[in-house]
This record gives sequence, C-alpha cells and structure tokens, in this order.
Amino acid sequence: MKKGLSIVINIILFAIVLVLAWQVVKSIQAPINFDNEKKVRENKVIERLIDIRNAEVLYKNAYNKYTDNLDTLIKFCQNDSIPVVEMFSKRNDADSTYYTVYDTAGYIKVMDSIRKGNVLRKDKAKKEGWDNAEGWNKLVFNINEMKYVPFSEPQQVFEIEAGTKESSGVKIPVFEARTPYEVYLGQPGAKFTEKEWTQRVKNLKAERESINRYAGLKVGSMDEASTEGNWEKL
Repeated sequence: MKKGLSIVINIILFAIVLVLAWQVVKSIQAPINFDNEKKVRENKVIERLIDIRNAEVLYKNAYNKYTDNLDTLIKFCQNDSIPVVEMFSKRNDADSTYYTVYDTAGYIKVMDSIRKGNVLRKDKAKKEGWDNAEGWNKLVFNINEMKYVPFSEPQQVFEIEAGTKESSGVKIPVFEARTPYEVYLGQPGAKFTEKEWTQRVKNLKAERESINRYAGLKVGSMDEASTEGNWEKL
C-alpha cells in the first residue's frame, strides 16, 4: 500500500474514532444536561407556586374560601390587610386557672406577610448580596408576575381551581394551582435540538403518567385538603 494512501486511511479512521467518542460523550451528557436545565426551570416555577399558595392561605383566612381567579388573588395581595393576632395566657382569679386570650395587636399588609414568609426567595437574595428585606423584595418579588409561568413561550398563566371537598359531612375549602411540563419545558435548552428536547419531555411525561402522577408541577389538591406541592411529596 502506498504511503500516501495509508496516511489518508489513518486520518479517516482517526476522524471516525473522534466522531464515535463524541457520540458516546454526548449520550452520557445529554440526560445530565436535561436534568440540570429542568431543575433550573422548576426552581423558578416552584417559587411562583409557593407565592400562590401563601396568598391563597391568607385569602382563605380572610374569606373562609380559596379563589380560582389569579387576578383576584393579586388584587387581594396588593390592597388588603390581615390582623396580627397575639396569644397569651391570663389568670382566672376565681379559680386560679389560666386560659388563652387572643388579641388583635394590629394589621399587616398581605404583601408584607407574604414577603416575610418567603424564606426561599430571601435566601436566594442573600446569596446575591442583599442583606435587608427592602433590597431582596425589590430584587426577587413582583406580585404582578405571580400568575405567569416562568419560561413559558408564549407567556402563559398557571391553571387554578378552587372549591370544596366534603369530608365526614363537612365541606372543606380546597384549591389547586398547576402547570404541565409542556408549558415551562416547551422551549429546548441551549444544548439540545428541538427534536431531542421534545423527545425527552415526552419521555418525562410518559414516566410520570405511568405511575399515575401529574406530569408537571402543582400545589394544593382538589381531591384532598392539602396545600402541599407535588415536589414536596415522595
């Protein structure tokens, strides 16, 4: 065999080896890259669902029901206040026993109450260098964005339901806010073609449905008196 031809063949074989090696690396990295991108997006979606849950709980405390209207919920957060109740023991002079007294110490805006309870956002803001409540609120919380699903293109709102669930003859208020994988995982990640990304989302959805689980993220339930998020359940 001529030397020149041998060199050409070796170059071709080397190129083939490189291509095969790249395909192996890509096949290993693809699920890792998908999971990483999925986690980033789900963290943002979970933040919004926690905001909705916090607002719904306060709305229920004020009106003894949940709402299925996100605009109503946002207006409630912007405009309403809730009582700050203090609890203390008081002595009964007649028999020297003690009983619990509840006293309204004042009122706090719903927005401020949600912000104070949002540990997840506060921790995130501290990592970015904000040490005071005013700073992290401006950085990470905008009540008008609460209804929108992060990473949805075109922009979509969370699905939400509210009603009652009967338990032992008693009607209990329930709500559920949710968004499926197709909404926040609709656009492919930077390291994927549209075809590759779509197939992985389909596989993820099929896996969840095969075990009778909601294919997406949700908080609350229309079937039971729960305000848990499905990411909080095993």
